[in-house]
Amino acid sequence: MKTTNYTFRVKYYETDKMQYVHHSNYAKYFETARIEWLRVCGISYKTMEDEGVMLPVVNLNTNFKKPAKYDDLLTVKTAIKQVPDVKIIFTYEVRNQHSELLTTGESTLVFVDIARNKPIRCPKPILNCILAS
Repeated sequence: MKTTNYTFRVKYYETDKMQYVHHSNYAKYFETARIEWLRVCGISYKTMEDEGVMLPVVNLNTNFKKPAKYDDLLTVKTAIKQVPDVKIIFTYEVRNQHSELLTTGESTLVFVDIARNKPIRCPKPILNCILAS
């Protein structure tokens, strides 16, 4: 299944007094990596919402193995766990510039029809991208 890599440098304001990345930032890192994963599939999150589909997070798990530090160059590898139906499950691996595994995570999101506020099946463009990879 399709995987993507999102690379960025840790900013000072993302760290705590020990210069470790504060745990709250990982949800943001995962969200950005997930949006980039969709973009690689040719899907703009904004366009998807404009067309009436949203993807709220219903579950988020993060496992910290080693701390990321100020000025580290991090790469978030993003993949999906299985072919989606009503929900899509993303997995994440965060590694530093030395390829050390720092953090893993998983998020579950549900496809929702904005107008009806009801779950729906995975939109065809996303499914087609996944099946083509």
